[in-house]
Formats: sequence, structure tokens, C-alpha cells
Amino acid sequence: MEGVGAEGASAASPVAQWGHDVWRMYQYYLDKTTPHTVYRWIGTFVAIAIYCLRVYYVQGYYIIAYGLGIYILNLLIGFLSPLVDPEIDPSDGPLLPTKGSDEFKPFIRRLPEFKFWYSFTKAFVIAFVMTFFSMFDVPVFWPILLCYWVVLFFLTMRRQIAHMIKYKYIPFSVGKQKYGGKKSSASSSGSRGD
Repeated sequence: MEGVGAEGASAASPVAQWGHDVWRMYQYYLDKTTPHTVYRWIGTFVAIAIYCLRVYYVQGYYIIAYGLGIYILNLLIGFLSPLVDPEIDPSDGPLLPTKGSDEFKPFIRRLPEFKFWYSFTKAFVIAFVMTFFSMFDVPVFWPILLCYWVVLFFLTMRRQIAHMIKYKYIPFSVGKQKYGGKKSSASSSGSRGD
């Protein structure tokens, strides 16, 4: 009996090992894209354009587009929200200083940019693949879905912006002071007048 179990485990082992190797290679290349924010988003917008062209060309799959829009809205809320919500956990106090002597606490997102990008891109790729299966082409009157999504978007963003104003946080670094760090030693040593 032990020989049969060991034989079955050794037969599945190469397949499991291959799957593990493929996953590690995928993770390796995904990790290499981390510092290249602009190029990642350009690739994502290319995927979005391909998906939109597919939906426009086929003239269908609007329910997938609606579900995708709701999911993207959910991701956007996570991206714009702080990690520690002052409304839920008021014990930490305000996240940003209210007077000059307070300690500065930087804005930390509930959903970091890389995870936001990864989920965003993965959602569009999955939606694109779903457009090749006719079972997902549910006949709907798309203007109603579009109007409902727009109303949902504006109500959600209004609530999110009111939350930002109430707790005085800005989830973007536009207009915030940036610190340069140390100057290189080559430039400081070259200015010596010995």
C-alpha cells in the first residue's frame, strides 16, 4: 500500500514543481515592474483600450463592464482611504498635524499603489477574457446601467471627498513638501579650495 501512495506523490511532484516554478518566475517579473510606475500604467491603459475596443466591436457584454466598473470603484475607494480610518478608530487622533509642534504622520493608503494597479489590471484582463464566452453576454439596456453607475460614482466620491475634508487629509503628494536628502559627496569635495 505504501508503494502506491509514494508512486502517486512522485507522479504529481513534477507537475506541482512546474507550477511552483512558473509562479516564481511570474512573481519575479512582477516584482521587477514595481519601480516602473509610469510604464506599468501605460501597459494598463493599453489593456483598457483593447478591452473597450472589444466591447465596442462586439456590441455586448455590458453586464461585465458594469461589474468591472463597480469593482474599479471599490478599488478607488480603497486607494483614496487612509489605512487607519479616523472615523472608525478615533483613539489615534488626527493623522496629520493640526499645529506646528505636532509630529507629522504621512498618509498611508489602505490599498497601496502597486496593489491598486495589479488588481486594476487583473480585473480588465479577466473582463477581456470573459468577453469570449457567450454565456456572459446577458442582454441588458446599457444606458440604464451607465446612468446607475454614474450616479453611484458621484455619490460615492462625494462621500469620500467629504471624509477627506472632515479629517483633513490629501491622498496625493501634489503640493506637499519634498525633502531631497543628502547631496552627493563628489559635488561637495569638488568645491574645496585647498
